[in-house]
Amino acid sequence: MPHDSHDHPHSLLPSDPALRVKALETLLTDKGLIDPAALDEIIDTYENKVGPQNGARVVARMWTDPAFRSAMLDDPMPKLIEMGLYGRQGEHMVIVENTEDTHNMVVCTLCSCYPWPLLGIPPGWYKSDAYRARAVREPRKVLAEFGVTLDEGVKVRVWDSTAEVRYLVVPRRPVGTEGMSEDELAGLVTRDSMIGCGLAREPGA
Repeated sequence: MPHDSHDHPHSLLPSDPALRVKALETLLTDKGLIDPAALDEIIDTYENKVGPQNGARVVARMWTDPAFRSAMLDDPMPKLIEMGLYGRQGEHMVIVENTEDTHNMVVCTLCSCYPWPLLGIPPGWYKSDAYRARAVREPRKVLAEFGVTLDEGVKVRVWDSTAEVRYLVVPRRPVGTEGMSEDELAGLVTRDSMIGCGLAREPGA
């Protein structure tokens, strides 16, 4: 039977993914398999409390506080614990810093290990087979596809995230940001820049 037939069973499903999610949630709730209040708490946590804004705060502080930067590059866990930015998927963190001659990027070649407390839930492309294979084999081409073109003299270093160790990239601070507050600087830090597949935003961009 053709897939565009109105009699096909799939045509009975809502076309909007949000409606499908709601239907599944209702079904699981009716069967007593999930608690709506607990689900709301989980969603609120990852939407509003856990996510790239946490990592951006860390980066902005590293840009402005030399002592904090030094401590984070040496062993970030004491400071992350102090800030409440630790836990599941973020027990053992390593911070790597982009410089004039080195650009870092992160991949998990086996699955999708990712620092949830600092970056939230990983994007779909990070978990894809293509990214996991190509980031190691041809990192410059992958970076170019993300819009990041590096000078020939810049070395690309790829870090393989694992269940034991996860990484956060500190992007280079944009020129012209002197005098900006930490909050303003944090607004320039993107999720992709902390994976190494992007750059921090330019002021006013």
